[in-house]
Amino acid sequence: MKKTFLITAFLSFGCITLFSQTVEPLPFGDFEHWVVRNFKESAIIGGSKKTIYAVGPTDTINENAVFQYGKNGNPWSISNAYAVVSGIHKASGTVVPEKRGDGYCARMDVKMETVTALGFIDVRVLVNGTIFTGKTIEPIKTAKDPYQNIDFGVPFTRRPKALMFDYKAIVSDEQWVWQAKGLGRPKKIEGHDECAAFLFLQKRWEDKDGNIHAKRVGTAYERYTKTQPTWVNNHQIPIRYGDITKQPGYESYMGLTNQMRALNSKGKIVPIEEEGWADASETPTHMIIMLSSGIYEAFIGHEGNVFWIDNVKLVY
Repeated sequence: MKKTFLITAFLSFGCITLFSQTVEPLPFGDFEHWVVRNFKESAIIGGSKKTIYAVGPTDTINENAVFQYGKNGNPWSISNAYAVVSGIHKASGTVVPEKRGDGYCARMDVKMETVTALGFIDVRVLVNGTIFTGKTIEPIKTAKDPYQNIDFGVPFTRRPKALMFDYKAIVSDEQWVWQAKGLGRPKKIEGHDECAAFLFLQKRWEDKDGNIHAKRVGTAYERYTKTQPTWVNNHQIPIRYGDITKQPGYESYMGLTNQMRALNSKGKIVPIEEEGWADASETPTHMIIMLSSGIYEAFIGHEGNVFWIDNVKLVY
């Protein structure tokens, strides 16, 4: 007996509905549009011409200029950055557009950035390629606290079911990582670097002193421990609401964190103090999505790991 399966989908306002599931692309999450930023680094570190990229409306900038993230409805920032430290201009890039079929995707690398000043001062730092929702406040003026120039998250008041994207990855099997924080020789320490993707929904509020508090409303988190050489399309990470610490599959790295920062109403970057788990029925105020080629804190990771991402969407 011949069976006929009828699948009906329709496109409306940029959303695709399939049965009871609605998929909404995030702005610029198809990575078809990039800003090309061409810099001239300071003569003291070689005076090289350097090109880095930002996700956003197609444009080319041919000057040492800060980039204004968050314009034109663009929710994305990335680990590429323009730094001016003690008058020295430096550009760093670990995220690039890469051809995929007739279009583009985002490629994130773990790289060792090397700066040589006056021919003998050798500075090496390990940098992960990362894409996230929020803003980087340029120029970067110090490497001591990598989060002090980042406003994590964007306003968001909906309750999606899952984070969706296409991905592939190169993940080393080595059980060591580089620790390279600047001056001094990089050293190997025990560990295994992996790629990661997560989404946090938070309910935030600010007190009279400008401190930002939050409760975690929803969590989606995965780490990729092995190389995935071919594209996995329409991959979904379910978003779990409320306290997930007793749910199957919970890992400590999915828990509450105070490492991220945000811009308060006084114009200052301050820690986001996650103080607990919200009720599972709560409505969020902000969403943080992060996609990264590494899982460690700044300046630690495995050089050579790569994470490719395309077509980031939310599922309802």
